[in-house]
Amino acid sequence: MTFTALDHQHMAHALRLAERGLFTTQPNPRVGCVIAHGAEVVGAGWHQRAGGPHAEVCALRAAGERARGATAYVTLEPCAHHGRTPPCADALAAAGVARVVVAAEDPFPQVDGRGIEKLRAAGIAVETGLLREAARELNVGFFSRHERGRPWVRLKLAMSLDGRTALGNGESKWITGAAARADVQRWRARSSAILTGSGTVLADDPRLTVRLDEDASLPPPGRESVADPARGQGEGTAHATDWTEVPAAAFVPPLRVVLDRRLRTPAGSHVLDGSAPTLVLHGDGAACADDRFARAECRPVAERDGKLALPAVLAHLAARECNEVHVEAGPALCGALLAEGLADELLLYVAPALLGDDARPLLHLPALRSMDERWNLRLLDLRPLGADLRLRLRPEA
Repeated sequence: MTFTALDHQHMAHALRLAERGLFTTQPNPRVGCVIAHGAEVVGAGWHQRAGGPHAEVCALRAAGERARGATAYVTLEPCAHHGRTPPCADALAAAGVARVVVAAEDPFPQVDGRGIEKLRAAGIAVETGLLREAARELNVGFFSRHERGRPWVRLKLAMSLDGRTALGNGESKWITGAAARADVQRWRARSSAILTGSGTVLADDPRLTVRLDEDASLPPPGRESVADPARGQGEGTAHATDWTEVPAAAFVPPLRVVLDRRLRTPAGSHVLDGSAPTLVLHGDGAACADDRFARAECRPVAERDGKLALPAVLAHLAARECNEVHVEAGPALCGALLAEGLADELLLYVAPALLGDDARPLLHLPALRSMDERWNLRLLDLRPLGADLRLRLRPEA
């Protein structure tokens, strides 16, 4: 399929619109739509919140009668089913658009090609695959949940230059500076769930909430997913000038998830204070019956080798429509996720400091017999945040 430079420009515009829903659409995907006659944009919109109008409907409303005979650029295949809103494929056909360009096909079982089929059956020319990888990257958790049956798992880690996360006595506040900690809040805000283990709760009593001023805004935690037409046809490049910031009050609060096999979380812990929706996952043999958990939901999951089975944990979260899971936990849980092949991405914040040999390590991982067994990571981006560095990495296949 050959697309023109103008096609790339309009789809990149649609992707930037879609990114405006980065913090607000859970559990739905982030979708943008641009309707154009040649170089002239006659309508544009994005999906803002689950239950609200989809991107295509917003763009069609803006275009009005000028949608007839136009090309619609959509970052995700238009839906073909009646959910909380009517099918967008029907709306595009009724508006008389002549052509629809789709970045990525929708893996949701009730769509999965049916939207494209509906459009073609209505006599509309449909072309797919323009900036597909950028569109998938923007909704990496949505695709993971529907294609792999588990959320996208992102480990947040902070360390000194010598690979340490806390002093030997457990003190860790603060390894990194204010800019890095603010960046973490934005990654939390885009996630469906923030996950930790009971050991971290006992040691640090974390809140695991998104903490921003009410009048603050949420700039993106990185624009690695959006194509920049000014830099040609490349996918995944940055274009920071087109971001429209989202009021902090608009984001959907992530679910707090505590893995607590034996229900050791003590009364008075921040994670049990009711300030955010909270799920405690425990073993089959534990009874979640006392008042400690009055403001939390408790659910058993399968155990394996005396621990909660991590694949079962992720399957449970996928069933709850969690797309991206942000993990802030200790070296044992983070190491287990990586060792079991369940960690999809690492956010590694590195502070220009040394903590010494007695300090605590970044991860607990099995001993290796040879260098061939090492965990190789691919660097996606490296950026300074105040005095610190943030590395975004993914395990190599």
